[in-house]
Amino acid sequence: MRLSTTDIYAFQSLGYLGAQYQGPDQLKDGEAERWISSDEISEHTHIARPYLVRILAALTAKGVIKSKKGIGGGYALARKPRLISLCEVVRAVDGPVAPLSCISLNWGEHCVEEDRCHARNTVYRRMRDAMLSVLQEFSVDDLVTDARQGVSYSNCLEHLLRPNV
Repeated sequence: MRLSTTDIYAFQSLGYLGAQYQGPDQLKDGEAERWISSDEISEHTHIARPYLVRILAALTAKGVIKSKKGIGGGYALARKPRLISLCEVVRAVDGPVAPLSCISLNWGEHCVEEDRCHARNTVYRRMRDAMLSVLQEFSVDDLVTDARQGVSYSNCLEHLLRPNV
């Protein structure tokens, strides 16, 4: 698994949304939930709005965030930041985490060699399990820490690994 530009931007935008999060237990009587516009997210994260809107749509479709149309609308986390795992985020924007479809838990495809393939049943499964474990261990709350400190993930884009490099 490699992180993609979309993953980095999703993490950056969720960190920002998480820093603005006001759950029902944090709202004062009569206070409405704060909806954050894509323009505001784009301005604070420096993600081009057209690209950001596509990421936000994918996150909304998978229930990571929620959206409200119209005046006063925007985006908000669907749950508390600590309850949204990075595994859920990566799956929402990139799909499978597994390195091969024959070991994917959610998008698995049959392989004629799956019963006999030692690499599939040992190495590849352990790779998948290790990636899932790490991504499940961390949440949007971990990204909020960086957002509150003004850390930008734009530098991460310079360090993305490309195939055949």
